[in-house]
Amino acid sequence: MEGMQAYGAGKAGGAFDPLTFFQQPQTILRVVSWLFSIVIFGCIANEGYINRPNEVEEYCIFNRNQNACNYGVFMGSMAFLCCMAFLALDVYFPQISSVKDRKKAVLADVGLSAFWSFMWFVGFCFLANQWQVTKREDNPLKEGGDAARAAITFAFFSIFTWVSRSGPLFTPKPPVRNTCEESTVSTTPGPNRPHQIQTEHTRSKQTTPGPNRTHQIQTDHTRSS
Repeated sequence: MEGMQAYGAGKAGGAFDPLTFFQQPQTILRVVSWLFSIVIFGCIANEGYINRPNEVEEYCIFNRNQNACNYGVFMGSMAFLCCMAFLALDVYFPQISSVKDRKKAVLADVGLSAFWSFMWFVGFCFLANQWQVTKREDNPLKEGGDAARAAITFAFFSIFTWVSRSGPLFTPKPPVRNTCEESTVSTTPGPNRPHQIQTEHTRSKQTTPGPNRTHQIQTDHTRSS
């Protein structure tokens, strides 16, 4: 029975409720990660490339390092697609009746969440370092500064939104209690149990009137009369 209820397989086939679905913590974290990826992608793609007044070609705002902008755009777009795919999986998940398929889906979700949290940590460190060493003469008009800081900030927040989804990977499972063994131990007489049974049996024999006890009661009744 416990195997059938693993990963919610016992509740498979239930009707989809949009209100309940969007109120679940995992769905909220997924949507937040999706929005963060849009912000990071949009900030770098729209205002992440600037040029000097005497130049025509545009360079990346992060220390004129094209790899920094390419990394941010690539990670933002891929995180966006990954969130959309797993949101679709979350909607379809209650319809999966196989315990093995549900286990694969859950492990894939947890593993990719841990991967993305690591990648966003690397991205945050990379973008923050390149922004710190950016020269002022490369951007004399101070264009795109807010967009660059927003991309760094939301890359930092994305670490926690993704790592919270990978929590079950590092959370130890509580030990399973065997109720059958506990009930057997509680009902099985121990070393002191036979002695207690014998004592109770002896007391019952003492309180039960025998043939001599009946004669004594009759004699006492005759004397009193």
